[in-house]
Amino acid sequence: MPLDVSESMARAVIRCAADPIVAVDEALCVTAWNPAAERLFGWTAEEVLGRVVPMVPDELKAEYHAVLERVREGPQISIGTRRLTRERRPVDVRIDTSALRDDDGSLLGWVSVYHRVTEADQHATAEKARLVRRLNDILGDLNAQHDLDRVLDRITAAVLELTGADAAAFVRIEDDRLRLVSARGLPGDVVGSSVDLRSSLVEELMETGRTVLLATGPRVDALIWRVLPGLRMIALGLAFLGDRPYGGLYALFTGRSAGHTELELLELLAGHAGVAVGNAMAYQEVVRQRAHERAVIDASADGIAVLDPGGRVRQWNPAATRITGMAPEEVLGEAPPFDYDPDGEVTLPLGNGTWLEILCAEIPETGELVVDFRDVTAAKELEESKDLFLATTSHELRTPITVVQGFADTLVNRWAELPDSERRKAVGTIADRARALGRLVEQLLLGSRAGAEELPVVREPFDLGGLLRRVVPAFEPLSELHRLDVRVPEGLPRALGDPMATDIIVGQLVENACKYSPSGGRITVEAALGDGGLVVTVDDEGVGIAEGDHERIFDRFVQGEAGDRRRFGGVGLGLYIVKRLVTAQGGEISAHSREGGGARLRLALPLANVTDETCV
Repeated sequence: MPLDVSESMARAVIRCAADPIVAVDEALCVTAWNPAAERLFGWTAEEVLGRVVPMVPDELKAEYHAVLERVREGPQISIGTRRLTRERRPVDVRIDTSALRDDDGSLLGWVSVYHRVTEADQHATAEKARLVRRLNDILGDLNAQHDLDRVLDRITAAVLELTGADAAAFVRIEDDRLRLVSARGLPGDVVGSSVDLRSSLVEELMETGRTVLLATGPRVDALIWRVLPGLRMIALGLAFLGDRPYGGLYALFTGRSAGHTELELLELLAGHAGVAVGNAMAYQEVVRQRAHERAVIDASADGIAVLDPGGRVRQWNPAATRITGMAPEEVLGEAPPFDYDPDGEVTLPLGNGTWLEILCAEIPETGELVVDFRDVTAAKELEESKDLFLATTSHELRTPITVVQGFADTLVNRWAELPDSERRKAVGTIADRARALGRLVEQLLLGSRAGAEELPVVREPFDLGGLLRRVVPAFEPLSELHRLDVRVPEGLPRALGDPMATDIIVGQLVENACKYSPSGGRITVEAALGDGGLVVTVDDEGVGIAEGDHERIFDRFVQGEAGDRRRFGGVGLGLYIVKRLVTAQGGEISAHSREGGGARLRLALPLANVTDETCV
């Protein structure tokens, strides 16, 4: 066709086109303006040719230039926007813009075809905008949910709302099975149903490599979907968790078919479902881990406090309350009620006398500090008692050894010079101190065995009254200041226990009564029936027992606090051994203060039955 004929035909096409066509050169001046453009915008061709296009609003000029720049090297662009008529009246239009090029590809300008937006188009656009806004709201709601079941239920509800489907469901992939975990518009009893993955639409979709599909015909009536009468079409979207399929989102239609808009919405919802499920699962895992950590912290026997970077308490476990006596509401948001070393371990006392061992560790990710502390008061007291025990034992051993050594040296060096009476006196002193050493060593041996729970006792019937009548009077020669009184009724039943251990117990109680009544007085040992067994009491008129010491005096290395601690001698093992020997026999021992001064030690042993046999 001749060139002039071709150009003539092209001009005729532009002139006769029903849609406005406007062409501009590189300077953005109008080179073509057809009658349809005149009718839409109101300017004639003579008024606009060679001039910059007059109908672009000032606020949209940046958009106009951006579109031209994008199609300079790219494909055609279609946008919905607004233009102005000659009377400055806005007109909603859709514009298809392409680059104009000559035969060698050089840019000549741009051509735009305008389509006036009809009322139906405006309605469709508004509907699409509404769907987009609603979809954003739903996605925001999904991302705010942390409960997995609620997330899945919200997704299925969104399918009905956005697609207009008659029913919706979410199935989860569990190995080679599908489980229906959420549904709307279906009978409630189908939730929880499980089917074979291999015979499902989900498996079919996974094999295609796509993320959505539409199914009609016989496939829609398969498996659990047969419960929906009149089912016509199924739209299915695949939800991924990370890079693996997690489940399928179904939209079920009975009265109408699904179009591309419904399929796009389902694909978007399925994609965001995977994200929302992942977020919910991650949140639940965090909650589970925190609950586990909290349970560990709450169950810890150590006090645990978590401090924020400013040193204020954020967590305070039950053990911390028990150790310090301070409830969480007293310390949360405040500094801990004790000093600590952020870089190490310290041991220090609280104001109430409790000793704490405190260890700190920083959490680098948050800057928080975990403070672990435990009550070491008992260990501290035991340590002090051991130190005192060593000092006391050294003193108790040194004194008789010094006396023995001194008298022995005197006898060796001055035997011939000393009269017989002096030699006898020296030998008697040596023997007396040797007996004291023997008792001390015996106490140390018994104390070590008692601490290791290795005291060998038997439980057999024995005559407790006869034992008291024999043992107690043997202590009368030890003190001229004390008067011993033994009160044992006739016909006293036999006790069940170890006679040798009871001998040691009674001897220690009498000796203890003598030691803690240094000014003398009456010591009364009395036996009687009581509390379903036999009760022996040892009363003295001495210094008594200080308040708070009634239980402590039976601990190892502890002595009564009345007066000077070293005033009465000993290593603090006597009553500890008594307690262990009594307990090993199945008896009880307790200490009490007497009215008017002095102390009472009360021993209780079980009664022997005629069927009791010796048992070790």
